[in-house]
Amino acid sequence: QVQLVESGGGLVQAGGSLRLSCAASGSVWSMYSMGWYRQAPGKQRELVAVKTSGGRTDYSDYVMGRFTITRDNAKNVVVLQMSSLSPEDTAVYYCYGQILSIDYWGQGTQVTVSS
Repeated sequence: QVQLVESGGGLVQAGGSLRLSCAASGSVWSMYSMGWYRQAPGKQRELVAVKTSGGRTDYSDYVMGRFTITRDNAKNVVVLQMSSLSPEDTAVYYCYGQILSIDYWGQGTQVTVSS
């Protein structure tokens, strides 16, 4: 079975940077889509960024220009480099993957940005 494991969350000051990483295990083929969603308390889960194995990338307008998503298709790893963080970026960040038309989610990693 496919499992997604995130790492890299933590506490950072406003204006700082964090690097999130997610590794998918149990997949014979590269994930078609991998990326990140986030959910803040009292809010619905929202897209951060996703990237297909073919290289197509989709960023949320809220993070475009500050976050960068990269993938290693062979290793089924996706990385989210976050910079210029603000308190409104505080949320649980969930790794997302899709293969064979099935969605998978990581357990989430907390990102907290202090002012």
